[in-house]
Amino acid sequence: MHDLIGVDFGTTNSVVSVLSPDGGVRTARIGIGAEMLDVVRSVLCLWEEPQPGRRVLRHEAGPAAIEAYLDQPHDSRLIMSMKSYLAQRSFTETRLFGRPFKLESLIAIFLRVVLGGQGARTRIVAGRPVRFAGEFGDDEFGEARLRGAYGEAGFADVDVALEPEAAGYRFARGLNRAATVLIGDFGGGTSDFSLLRFEPGGARRVVALGHTGIGIAGDAFDYRIIDRAISPILGKGDTYRVMTTDLPVPPDYFSSFARWHLLSLMNTPRTLADIADTARKAAHPERLRHLIALIEDEMGYRLYRTVSAVKAALSRDERTVLRFEHKSFRVEREIARAEFEEWIAPDILRLGATVDAVMAQAGLAEDAVDHVFLTGGTSFVPAVRALFTTRFGAEKVSAGGEFVSVAEGLALIGRDRMAAAG
Repeated sequence: MHDLIGVDFGTTNSVVSVLSPDGGVRTARIGIGAEMLDVVRSVLCLWEEPQPGRRVLRHEAGPAAIEAYLDQPHDSRLIMSMKSYLAQRSFTETRLFGRPFKLESLIAIFLRVVLGGQGARTRIVAGRPVRFAGEFGDDEFGEARLRGAYGEAGFADVDVALEPEAAGYRFARGLNRAATVLIGDFGGGTSDFSLLRFEPGGARRVVALGHTGIGIAGDAFDYRIIDRAISPILGKGDTYRVMTTDLPVPPDYFSSFARWHLLSLMNTPRTLADIADTARKAAHPERLRHLIALIEDEMGYRLYRTVSAVKAALSRDERTVLRFEHKSFRVEREIARAEFEEWIAPDILRLGATVDAVMAQAGLAEDAVDHVFLTGGTSFVPAVRALFTTRFGAEKVSAGGEFVSVAEGLALIGRDRMAAAG
């Protein structure tokens, strides 16, 4: 048990950091099944086990959740991207196995697994994005629900800090003179930016000059790959005939299919029957039948894991091949980095506009920035990095601790806040 920990509960991954007695921080090792992990996938699997006279709800988190789901995909529920819904007032609860679950309750189950070694008196500094994911997200509502999830998990002493500011704290450990630093934190669901002024020593070590964020990050880039390379061979853009009129296959099938945390919601009798009815009238019925098979057989995780690997490969190489196979459906398509960058160009433009916003908020020109620190998995994407090297100069841009910097920074923020409080 530790007195203070930082928790980076992310859309895709979660990390816990611990404040050491000497004032330093380290990433905690989390026990999941037989593994000890620094980074845990933010995934929850629920299923029921029959007991005499009743059915008992069981759960696993992280990689153990994925294994449990793959063992029995039709009898379990895989819950992903929970953080993406925190600020959505339209999402209040869902029903699983005939029982109602609030979003806070599902997150609390995950947190209890990840924080199982911590006592209820542990002080937690929880990270939150500048802007929660979702087009109509309510940030105050999202933070309140995040706090509620920790409370339901059994933790009463919870402080909250912005994730990019936390990453900045970690970066600032290497500074020996005053500096203005732009922090870019790229997660699975959001990208957040903080402009901070660091003053070594003194009572006010960190001054926040501006914060902005946007709901574009790694998941959005995965969406582009699926939308452009996979969905067209599953019927997107095709037509189906009603009487004597050709109509477009409903695009809603593919907007949900291309978002990995929504795919499981398509596996309902009504949705599948609707797609099957469209297939019977379609110009290429076999494409929609492949779509049905992927949904029914719960191939979402396999598909998105493949797509994520393609995205990572394009960060290293100029081209790669997307290969995926299920039953009679087979994809083998070469993708060039230039093609991928064309697909994500609208997202890069919006990221650039968000950087413009934080600079305007601070009232600073780009040459006033001394350092740019990028963190999070999506910071590896060359087009993302180029956005900053072009504007600020390659010599100012650095990266590091892509998966642990936020959690470690949260613990450092907690340390300084406790010291300031006396």
